[in-house]
Amino acid sequence: MEVLRMNSIISRTARFLVCACIAGLTAAAQTSSHAVDAAGQQWWQNAVFYEIYPRSFADSNNDGVGDLKGIASKLDYLKDLGVDAIWISPCFPSPQVDFGYDVSDYENIDPMYGTLADFDLLASEAKKHDIHIILDFVVNHTSDQHQWFLDSKSSRTSAHRDWYIWRDGKGPDAPPNNWVSGFGGSAWKFDSTTNQYYYHYFYARRSKMRCST
Repeated sequence: MEVLRMNSIISRTARFLVCACIAGLTAAAQTSSHAVDAAGQQWWQNAVFYEIYPRSFADSNNDGVGDLKGIASKLDYLKDLGVDAIWISPCFPSPQVDFGYDVSDYENIDPMYGTLADFDLLASEAKKHDIHIILDFVVNHTSDQHQWFLDSKSSRTSAHRDWYIWRDGKGPDAPPNNWVSGFGGSAWKFDSTTNQYYYHYFYARRSKMRCST
């Protein structure tokens, strides 16, 4: 039941941050009755995508860190390049252990990049330039600072316990199995609060969510 509830919340959050944004940014041709071209293809099948890592793309306030306003300021340039869509790497709040892929809040913007109002401005300006926005939305794991994980680790009976993968070890200082992290070393991290290990495929601070029953 908790897994199903988790999937429901993730689905709602994803729709809020991705589907709604893309729907609001797509050109009139996409949202009209002409959703496909003469060849029967949708806009993205022949589109030119430009991936943006916001931290290094364009800095609007000279603080040494790129931001959403910086991206907005380059839309003319992107349009001149023939770009149809920009794919923005994670810009959500994050401890930045892994370049923002360790998300601690899916419903906000990391202050280093700006605010939700800045994102709304970017979305509005992108639409004027007929440029779609795709957000790199990572939901198969979270930061260990996300409220879901903080609750999950607090107790074996917590509401979010089953949202992550917890297992008993084989013995003292012995993880559940020999699974290896993609970044090297064991894929299991011991947590003394409940004396169990949690699974992480990447960094230990990117805790893996249990996204299936």
